[in-house]
Amino acid sequence: MPPTLRLPRADGTLASYTLSGRAAITPPTGPITSRIGMAAVHVVADSVAAINPTLDVALDWDATLRYRHYVWSLGLAVAEAMDTSQRGMGFDWPTARELIRRSVAEARTVRGAVLASGAGTDQLAPGASVTLADVEAAYEEQCSFIEGVGGRIILMASRALAACARGPEDYEKVYARILAQVSEPVIIHWLGDMFDPALAGYWGSLDLDRATETLLGIVHEYAARIDGVKISLLDQRREIAMRARFPKGVRMYTGDDFDYPTTIRGDGQRASDALLGIFDVIAPAASAALHALDAGDVARFEAILAPTLTLSRHVFGAPTRFYKTGVVFAAYLNGHQAHFRMVGGLESARSVVHVSEQLVLMDRAGLLRDPDLAAERMRRVLALAGVD
Repeated sequence: MPPTLRLPRADGTLASYTLSGRAAITPPTGPITSRIGMAAVHVVADSVAAINPTLDVALDWDATLRYRHYVWSLGLAVAEAMDTSQRGMGFDWPTARELIRRSVAEARTVRGAVLASGAGTDQLAPGASVTLADVEAAYEEQCSFIEGVGGRIILMASRALAACARGPEDYEKVYARILAQVSEPVIIHWLGDMFDPALAGYWGSLDLDRATETLLGIVHEYAARIDGVKISLLDQRREIAMRARFPKGVRMYTGDDFDYPTTIRGDGQRASDALLGIFDVIAPAASAALHALDAGDVARFEAILAPTLTLSRHVFGAPTRFYKTGVVFAAYLNGHQAHFRMVGGLESARSVVHVSEQLVLMDRAGLLRDPDLAAERMRRVLALAGVD
């Protein structure tokens, strides 16, 4: 019989929930051809390191890299050292640098493995003295390191640039300088302020229409140096309108964790590829759905992803920046790591009510690899919250 749990609800009561017993999604093997599906992946904290977990970073390297191998085994690509790994939320550049070095080396051992890594400016200490020249130098340092170890670049949005830029022309200047130096085309990432409040007004304006025009100008001028643009604004209509205006050869990578099936499926003329944090949580379903799309089976693609969308909207619910807690919680339930601890103690960023609902939604979406294991691990989380 499937296990039953007593789960806390928002009204303060406990309700019994019996897991569905639904078989976990098992995707076909082999490469995915119709779209690029990149999972922005989490890191596994070293839960027994003798550090101050709110100030210092220690990773379980074996578990962290093992998860990347799992994602590659499903035919998905890996987006490394992005905001899903808590860049800007406890995960520092020195540790990210080592993670990128190790991940690039691991990718070389896997036939067909695709990896791209985040380059930002997070080695800069926040402050009014930071200049555009400092931002350029910081970007150059990180881009040079990634290319130096043989990696591909995802050009992440910069808090420091958002703080010191005076208008669109400063963004144009910085991005022109960096794009002129890269050896291979990069992915530009526009991360909205719902993911990081410090990025409000990116591209030089709080008006998203004006910001969009600034980014499109950069994309058109430097198209040969841009593989694609990842939009994380949770704004489907803006994404669809933008991709219609991209130069030929520049991809749109959806970052819309609220409505990715629509943007990936496309409108018959254009479609988005994917670079999504939720793909970490739903990796088997994402792989199975993209394989269905490869076969031209749009109905199956939609049927697989429909229940994951409800889950994703929950995981990425406001405050959206704390979605990382749900990502790591899913990995814990599914046995990809031995504990539910996070860099910076961020496991406490979501309530026990929130993660209880996530368990239910994962079960309904066929995303529990071993229901008995998931139930046992959920009981441990509940016990720590004083729920018997």
